[in-house]
Order: sequence, then structure tokens, then C-alpha cells
Amino acid sequence: MPPVVDRYELGAFQTNCYVVRAERGAAEALVIDPGADATMLRLELARMGAHCAAILLTHSHVDHIGAVADLAEGLGVQVYMPEAEADVMRNPDGYFRSLGVSARPYEPDVLLVGGETLELAGLTLEVVSVPGHSPGHVAYYADGALFSGDVLFAGSVGRTDLAGASWDVLLESIRTLLDRYPPATIVYSGHGPQTTLATELARNPFLGELRAERAARNP
Repeated sequence: MPPVVDRYELGAFQTNCYVVRAERGAAEALVIDPGADATMLRLELARMGAHCAAILLTHSHVDHIGAVADLAEGLGVQVYMPEAEADVMRNPDGYFRSLGVSARPYEPDVLLVGGETLELAGLTLEVVSVPGHSPGHVAYYADGALFSGDVLFAGSVGRTDLAGASWDVLLESIRTLLDRYPPATIVYSGHGPQTTLATELARNPFLGELRAERAARNP
């Protein structure tokens, strides 16, 4: 059964934060990419009657980590994030001061590289390494739901003009997702509305190369 997903657009960048439960009314939830508004998220969890089991991060860009320290400390929960980007969480101002934005530092509890299976809040999640937008970016998959961070959006893909980004690596990561998961998989992106892998393969203007590959394999 697909998880129950509540989406919140937070902060100046309108970054999607997701509260994910195994079923509606479940006693535990996961929070994915809390970019801002820790107090609001705590109130939402209370409204749902749900305890936060963990905070999961897809990557360390400031619009995805802005509320991590306040939320983790306030709830007393562990933070899971990509090992390759943990230093950013430990010293965000050192990376983002020039952008005029800031986040409180935090020491992550569980470091991920991809390939792990997490059992949290009654959900089984696969951790998938999907670099390209950022060097250690991961996605989380659970029962037909893919939390893609800033790798794949409805009608677009993650930026590759940032430090540590690469178009070729990003395209390979998206190829991995398309090869690994069913076409009907719902994609919950870091920005914008949800979509599916099938929709993006068919229509996303940035995925023409991948469409051509599949057309050549299935003439």
C-alpha cells in the first residue's frame, strides 16, 4: 500500500517538505527535507497525532536543511542524510553565507551512501544514490512513492550549474530511477507538484536522450 504523504511548501524557495506515514492515522511519521518552519511542522505532527520517527534529507542545499536543527532538537529524533554532504550540515554558514541565507549547524546521526534499506515508521525505504544535482544526493523509495529531492521534477530536472553538480551524472541518476522502478511510481519532488516516472519519460523536455534510448531498444 502506498504511504500517506502530506506536502508543505516551505521557506523563500517554496521547497517541498513531506510528512510521510504508512497509513492515515498512523502513530509515527517521517519528515523529509524540512527546509523551514520547524514550529509549524511540529504543530502539524501534533494535529495528526503522529510522533516523528526520523528526519530524512535528500541532500544538503540550504533550502532543504533550514529547519533540521530546530526540528531534530525539538523532537529528539535522528537525522539521516548523505555521508558525502554531512560536512555541509555541520557547517552550513561556511557554504551558504555568500547567498545571504543561513541554517543552524547540526551533527547528523545516520550517514547514507545509497543501497541501504531503512525500516522506519512502519515503512520500508530503499535509499538510492542519485548524484548530479549535488555530489551525495540520495532518493528514498517506499511502496510506489519516490522522494526524489532535486533530481527530477514535473517537467524539469535539477540544476547542474552549482558546485559539485554534473549534467552527465544527473542524467545517469535519472536513468537509474527509470530502470529500477515501475513507470507508475509517484515522484514527490523537492519543488513543484507530484508526477510519475512514466509522465516524465514521455513528456519531460530534458529527457529526450533517455526517450531515444528506450525507443531504440523497443522499435
